[in-house]
Amino acid sequence: METADLSHHISRRFNEDLERVRSKVLAMGGFVEQQLQKAITALTEGDSTLGESVALGDFQVNNMEVSIDEECSRILATRAPAAGDLRVIVAIIKTITDLERIGDEGEKIGYIASRLATMERPADKYREIKHLGRIVSEMVHDALDAFARMDAESALRVARQDRLVDEEYEAIQRQSITFMMEDPRTIRRALDVMWVVRALERIGDHAKNISEYVIYMVYGKDVRHTSLDDVERELRERAAPAADAPRPAGAP
Repeated sequence: METADLSHHISRRFNEDLERVRSKVLAMGGFVEQQLQKAITALTEGDSTLGESVALGDFQVNNMEVSIDEECSRILATRAPAAGDLRVIVAIIKTITDLERIGDEGEKIGYIASRLATMERPADKYREIKHLGRIVSEMVHDALDAFARMDAESALRVARQDRLVDEEYEAIQRQSITFMMEDPRTIRRALDVMWVVRALERIGDHAKNISEYVIYMVYGKDVRHTSLDDVERELRERAAPAADAPRPAGAP
């Protein structure tokens, strides 16, 4: 009986450890989201001070990553998790790496925004960047939401959006090159714009990575180098047996 009580106690403590780490990941993700949104706002509204504050705030993201990584190492060393729990820890370690890199890209955008604020803004007020930034911000938010709810289907939808981000990125790149060819005076600003959209495209990649880690946590399948159509087909096949299971007598 004492052994059973001890096992229950250890299991409860382990679950508390996991939940605490998951909460820290979501807090880190929330802060990274805020940094990204502020960076985009600083650029589109020409707010140099806000851009600088985003760039200077990146150290907080780094500190969060180190803290969570140390917590995961402690859990691995003291709890020796197996199977599904081990997958969660591995996915968390990978997720915080991508969140830290999103923070790095946000820092770049912040620096560039503070520099562009000293130049005359274009007539469209960086409309294309604002549009791409909105798509990418939603990807990051939805990826973190899928992580919080362990929702593989939502994660797959986020991963599919990466193709749209790539298309928008390429369109803005082509437009910037055209501007530089037509008017050499726009070269400096166009190059900065190209750096910003490159950063946003990379953030989309990191959001896609996080979504793939969610699928790995839920199903134990690494889908990083698998076509999304194949992943979706397999998720449907996994869901089908549960949907076809016989219902209890008297169930509606």
